Amino acid sequence: MSMFTDETLDTVSIPSRWRRQQAERESRACQTAAVHSAEAQVQTASTAVSWTQTEPRDQEEQEQLLQQSRGEPDPPGLADFLQRVEDLVIRELVKSSRSHAFDGFQACWEDHSQRVSLLHSLHHPGAQERGLHVTGVSWSCTGSVLACAYGRISDGDWSTESSCVCTWNLNRRGLRPDRADLVIHVPTAVTSLCCHPTQPPLIAGGLYSGEVLVWDTSRTQDPVLAQTGMSADGHREPVYQVAWVPLQRKGEFGVLSAGSGGRVLLWTVDSDRGGLVLNAAYAFVRQQVPLSSSFKARGSSSVGVTSLSLSPWDPDTFLVGSEGGLLLRCSFASQTPAAAPSEGHGVKLRAPAVFSFRPRSGPVHSIHCSPFHRNLFLSAGTDGLAHLHSLLQADPLLSLRVSDSYVFEVRWSPSRPLVFAAATGLGEVKVFDLGRRSLRPAATIELGGAGHAATCLAFNGQNPSVLAVGKTDGTVGVWQLSSDLTEQNPRESSQLEQIANQVAA
Repeated sequence: MSMFTDETLDTVSIPSRWRRQQAERESRACQTAAVHSAEAQVQTASTAVSWTQTEPRDQEEQEQLLQQSRGEPDPPGLADFLQRVEDLVIRELVKSSRSHAFDGFQACWEDHSQRVSLLHSLHHPGAQERGLHVTGVSWSCTGSVLACAYGRISDGDWSTESSCVCTWNLNRRGLRPDRADLVIHVPTAVTSLCCHPTQPPLIAGGLYSGEVLVWDTSRTQDPVLAQTGMSADGHREPVYQVAWVPLQRKGEFGVLSAGSGGRVLLWTVDSDRGGLVLNAAYAFVRQQVPLSSSFKARGSSSVGVTSLSLSPWDPDTFLVGSEGGLLLRCSFASQTPAAAPSEGHGVKLRAPAVFSFRPRSGPVHSIHCSPFHRNLFLSAGTDGLAHLHSLLQADPLLSLRVSDSYVFEVRWSPSRPLVFAAATGLGEVKVFDLGRRSLRPAATIELGGAGHAATCLAFNGQNPSVLAVGKTDGTVGVWQLSSDLTEQNPRESSQLEQIANQVAA
């Protein structure tokens, strides 16, 4: 008898049917094989260090080499040659040790073929359009600002023509050569200009009308700080030179002005009243001038002053040059009354001339005392020569041909005792070095077209390698000088002393 019933069989068959269905479903499914990925990287590194060093010889090996070298015979005839020349070589060495042939020699490692180069060419369009000339240039005491005066050098009636004074700050960013930082309009031509030695904004100027003014460039609306006006105390002729003079009170300066009327006047600045007060007056009268035997008096009794220079060594001494070629040494302390009418001067006129140098054949345009020797000074004028003088004798120590035309201005270098520059009527500036064997110019500066004279020049006191040159075409060239023209040599001062000692006994 069977143990399973039908119900039981049906129940037992269910699981096997489910498995078949499940297998069928699985057989109909599709799946891709798993994607395998892997990351791999590779890097090679290679380093190498190598060095070598020779091993020092030990003491024993060195001694062996020394003995071997001693055993080698000398080159044939070497000993005999050394014995023959020994005395001669010693004599020459002793002689060389006593020689001064190469004293002061410095090796030149730089290429000085370019001795000068142009930094700026400044001009004021308004002055150029009217054909005005540059009549004076002066650097501020800081060395950054250049002041330029405009007028006319040519003859003629131009006293009523207005002009101007312009300033450029060369250290200013965005400098425009054709646009001055400040333009001061002046009712008549400006004939002379000088910046204050300690106060950068102050500029003294002389006019063709005889007026003397002091401008304060920090007052842009009204820069006139003080002026003489047309008073009886002032000049009645063009003022060809102005200079700042130390006064007795420390730190104070007065303005010294020289005019063609034969007067040199000392003014003090009264800024409160806006005027210049006459402090001292000096007159040059022909009969009171210690004339040289070669000078023949002509024309008026007054001596028209065209140039002036102050001694940096003696505050009592100043030099003047005249229209007639006189060259005079003068004293501020002179108490000799001048044989000239007072013409309304509020102070007593004095005759300052104490010594006369050999006169020139024409007007003396420029004088400049040496900043390195108390007795030496330069003069120049219409004869085309630059004369080197000593205060101790009448005749010049040396005369150099500068130009076939006029020489308008001469100036010593502020850094080289033997170097000076001269501005000529042919438009050139020639730089001379008295330390050279040749008396030809060490450098020549040319700018602009032919026919335009170089009327004025000024070294920058703070940067002696910079030289400003004014011309009749209304331009001002600012030039850079090379180091061999500006750097002092070791024996240069002694060479200048030797020149000064050539005074005739």
